[in-house]
Amino acid sequence: MHSPLSLFLIRFSFFFIFFILLFSNQTQQTTLISPVSKDKHTNLFTLSVYLKTPLRPTKLFLDLSFLFPWLDCDGNYNSSSFRQVPCDATFCDSLGFGALSCANCTDFTPSPNPNCVHIPTEMVCGAFPENPVTKDVNSQTVLIDTLALPNANVSSQEQLVSFSNYTFSCAHTTLLKRLPKGVTGLASLGRSKVSIQAQISSAFSTPNCLAICFPGSPKSTGVAFFGSRGPYYAFPQSGKIDLAKFLIYTPLIENPIGSGDTVITYVNKPSNEYFIGLTSIRVNGNKQVPINSSLLTINKENGFGGTKISSHVPYTLLESSIYKAFTELFVKEASSSSFNLTIISNPVKPFSVCYSAERVTVTNSGPVVPTVDLVLDRDDVVWKIDGANSMVRVVNKKKELDLWCLGFVDGGVNNKTSIVIGGKQLEENLVQFDLESNRFGFSSSLASRSLSCADFKVVDFVNTST
Repeated sequence: MHSPLSLFLIRFSFFFIFFILLFSNQTQQTTLISPVSKDKHTNLFTLSVYLKTPLRPTKLFLDLSFLFPWLDCDGNYNSSSFRQVPCDATFCDSLGFGALSCANCTDFTPSPNPNCVHIPTEMVCGAFPENPVTKDVNSQTVLIDTLALPNANVSSQEQLVSFSNYTFSCAHTTLLKRLPKGVTGLASLGRSKVSIQAQISSAFSTPNCLAICFPGSPKSTGVAFFGSRGPYYAFPQSGKIDLAKFLIYTPLIENPIGSGDTVITYVNKPSNEYFIGLTSIRVNGNKQVPINSSLLTINKENGFGGTKISSHVPYTLLESSIYKAFTELFVKEASSSSFNLTIISNPVKPFSVCYSAERVTVTNSGPVVPTVDLVLDRDDVVWKIDGANSMVRVVNKKKELDLWCLGFVDGGVNNKTSIVIGGKQLEENLVQFDLESNRFGFSSSLASRSLSCADFKVVDFVNTST
């Protein structure tokens, strides 16, 4: 018979081993990272990965909306590990590419396709890749190949973790028009089941969670985290900091109607885009922009209205009536004694509110102008936008222009979504898209904490000339 002391020691040993195993499992979680860069010509963002066999550094356009990734396959697609997907009546659609599309194996690139040599009449899965900037579309084949990324949980970030079932669509070179320089495809990071983060989650049994720190300059590098809700460690001069602790959360909202998001209409499909519940906009602390509240909610019958987050528009788009009310209030507040700013009469397109740079004071948080607050599901859940994220520097030495312009654009009256939060407002922010918890996390500007995305100390392994 065991004594009380021996029973205590047995129980203590059991729980000690249990917690050691639990901690071990947590620390061994596969968290992959990818460098994120800003293109100076388009003001759009790129994501760097390794693809094919042997592995090759590859730069992709970072997109938060399209339903699947695609890659330029024109010319010689040189990889020893790629394979195509035999077409089945329903299997192609079940993969997540939006619709059933099959074609003869020899109709598609890569060409010549070694997989077609012995069965040239085999039907394979196809897809309709799109360029979300130009709205151009192709018809091409679906491929499976190898993708690899650095592991965030090791001391050497050069250690790569790969999986061989990365599934994507081919595309023609023409689809790269107006995308960032050096990219050869699109990194789909939307809500679909074939997005890169969904594929990583499935391959490694990690959370379907994506976090991105968008750099504010082409000279610095941000980072994307795949498969982890944190920690997200940055390394400023003050020491190691987990930036996951700075995140504020609001629910992700599903738009049940995906029609209109893409050129090809996929019937009965919800939107793959990220919507959040913006309830009001405030300027300079507590001045509220008058907005027709119906524009801020999603119409469940046609999918119109609401607020989404986009990486393929460089500046936030506001429906015309919202834009008019917002800019009028901003100009009024900027002209007050606290700022004493007067707009110039000839602003630079696409902006309508610009100030002479010599009249604008600049600090570590950017130009000193009225703050903009995006109020979300509760009054205390506020995405704060200071001058670094609201103002755009416009310099043209030939025309002797040096301006600070309000980085919001009139989106017109016919767009499906009333407010589209664009790239400028994402810069130097850490944002998280957690599709399992169905929530969106945001830090607001890291500059207000004397931090930046460059503090993650990630180096872009794809070297493209400027």
